[in-house]
Amino acid sequence: MRNNKYLLYSTIVAALGGLLFGFDTAVISGTTGWLEKTFQLSSFWLGFTVASALIGTIVGAISIGKPADKYGRKNVLFIIALLYLISALGSAFSWDWYSFLFFRFIGGIAVGAASVVSPLYIAEISPAKYRGRLVAVTQFNIVLGMLLAFFSNYIITELNLGDIEWRWMFGVETIPAALFFILLFRNPNSPRWLIAKDRLEEAKLVLEKFGTDNGSVEEEVKEIQASLVSELNRPDEPLLSKKYIKPIMLAVAIAMFNQLSGVNAIWYYAPHIFKMAGAGSESAMLQTVLLGGINILLTILAMTVIDKYGRKKLMLIGSVGYLISLSLVAWAFYTYGTDFTDTGSTIVLAGLLLFIASHAFGQGAVIWVFLSEIFPNKVRAKGQALGTFTHWFMAAVISWTFPMIAEISGGHTFAFYAICMVGQLLWVIYIMPETKGVSLEQIQKKLGIK
Repeated sequence: MRNNKYLLYSTIVAALGGLLFGFDTAVISGTTGWLEKTFQLSSFWLGFTVASALIGTIVGAISIGKPADKYGRKNVLFIIALLYLISALGSAFSWDWYSFLFFRFIGGIAVGAASVVSPLYIAEISPAKYRGRLVAVTQFNIVLGMLLAFFSNYIITELNLGDIEWRWMFGVETIPAALFFILLFRNPNSPRWLIAKDRLEEAKLVLEKFGTDNGSVEEEVKEIQASLVSELNRPDEPLLSKKYIKPIMLAVAIAMFNQLSGVNAIWYYAPHIFKMAGAGSESAMLQTVLLGGINILLTILAMTVIDKYGRKKLMLIGSVGYLISLSLVAWAFYTYGTDFTDTGSTIVLAGLLLFIASHAFGQGAVIWVFLSEIFPNKVRAKGQALGTFTHWFMAAVISWTFPMIAEISGGHTFAFYAICMVGQLLWVIYIMPETKGVSLEQIQKKLGIK
């Protein structure tokens, strides 16, 4: 690797799309009570309001593949930064429920697009031996963004701003969005995208700066060209074909299991869950910040070992942690119902801390790395878009239904998530392949794709 600092800089800047992804998705957790009051929402419409951004993520994830291929990963990241900025300002200054939904939808498009393009870009600039850690920087920034949102919400709550409190919570996002846009100017285009566009000299310059898998820029270019040869002859290579069935099934499975754990419902409704378990408003916000802190610590730990121990081992550990933690929280709600004691509240807090630790060390650290690795160069953007679409579609379903199901039984809710994680454990043990330390082109061969 010729220039560690430049590679790290470019990675961190691209991963700011992830930081805004985390901030945007988590910030609403502190506003649900205000939104319910301001717009007079039932549990059904509160769920829909929270899910409005997630509907946007579905649109962003499924539609960003072609623009990323046509205009380049870097140029699309500029557009994503602008969408974040528009959403933050619009949500803060929304004049009614419909305008609020519109601007949250715009933010959702940015989140969905960033969840595809940021890890895709990083995977394509990274040498194989560093790729897991560098793509995982996106996940680190996601959880850092979430922690910043939780902490920002807590600070704003302490200021006692009254009815405009929720507007400030959304408005703060304009600062990192503007920073993301400005810093992107120093990032280069992805070398694999440049080669696909036959801009070989530019690609060689980028590879010289970032390093190669085999030590030779010329050999790296030839290997990438070989993997792209059918794409150059057929620009509109379809993803949904028999030869890509293995990576498609792997992407859909990991994305579905990610959300069937209930993780996004927990992030979006964490203060609400803690209130269900007997916590006061201020305590619920503070406990949510604690979840964000555990999230970032375990993400850092996962990043340090993901290339040493591999993706599969982290998923295995995380799956076992999911089962224990979700079962514990379900038991607490079945036992205490709506009459929680201090002991019951502590059990729920402990269970959710273990859940977030398990997620951060397993699925959270692995999913974006895995999705960016398993598809061939010629359909990588489309494949990652499919996996990300599945992720956000399931997130919308889980987050929309959570308030209604939780009203019936918190125990049933978390028991359902636990049962789903039995399925993930079996998938990890028997089906999930290991991709650590293997070049993107060799992974294609490993999955039997010609």
